[in-house]
Amino acid sequence: MNATTHTGFELCFRSLLNGGRGCAFPCDSEGHVDIDGLGDRARIDYFYARTVIGREFARPAVMQASRR
Repeated sequence: MNATTHTGFELCFRSLLNGGRGCAFPCDSEGHVDIDGLGDRARIDYFYARTVIGREFARPAVMQASRR
C-alpha cells in the first residue's frame, strides 16, 4: 500500500477523554497502516495514539473511510 492509494478504510482511534474527538489513519481492510506512507506529523500522531491506548484513546477500529 502506498500513500497515494485510496484503500477505503481507516484505523480510527476514539478519544476516551473528549467525546467526538479522535484520529484516523488510512489502512487496509485488516487495519494495517503503511507507516512509510504517512507524513512526518501523521507518523508521530499514529505512534502516539498507539502508545496511549487505554489511557487517552480506545482500542482502534477499522472503519470505512469517510468520503470528503
